[in-house]
Amino acid sequence: MKLILSSSDFSNPKSKEVIYENLDKDISKCKILFIPNEKATIEEIKSSKYYERLEQYGFTKLNIYIYNELETDKFRNLDIDLIYISGGNTFATLTKLRRNHFDYDIVNYIKNGTVYIGGSCGAHIVTKNIEHVSYFDENDVGMTDFSGFGLLNGILVCHYDNSRKDIYQKLVNEKDYNVYKLTNEESLIVIDDQVIHC
Repeated sequence: MKLILSSSDFSNPKSKEVIYENLDKDISKCKILFIPNEKATIEEIKSSKYYERLEQYGFTKLNIYIYNELETDKFRNLDIDLIYISGGNTFATLTKLRRNHFDYDIVNYIKNGTVYIGGSCGAHIVTKNIEHVSYFDENDVGMTDFSGFGLLNGILVCHYDNSRKDIYQKLVNEKDYNVYKLTNEESLIVIDDQVIHC
């Protein structure tokens, strides 16, 4: 299992470099499933918008799949190297994945060797719990089950700076989970049970 987690994924030069360094093959050869956040409309998903964004990062159009929750079955059992979820509202994005039980598919992909790239919302989703994200995101979907995928043994405070210092310290003091903080430039690489802070 390999997770590449950050606050800013490809939008920050440092975290982008960490992604490139931790891919198992050249980015142009990687087959990727990109999962847009909760704001994505069906029109946007079917347009060239996300393909163009991923091509800017170095992916090849023929190797890009854009997840569409109206056609979830098409995205099960793909031959892919990477799954990528970027920023957005953590509660709404996880709710969207749970609707069609695609959260289970993502975990299966990862456990079977697909590398996972998560930025901010996408990073929070793979942790033990996301309840504390309510300090930063609105829980407009009325979520009550705050379990994440549980692939990182702990929780994250993304976009960490002095304004989040007290929240981070409160979470550490509660001792419910291992608490990791990530500035906009930092990343965590998780390889099985090993966590590397970059």
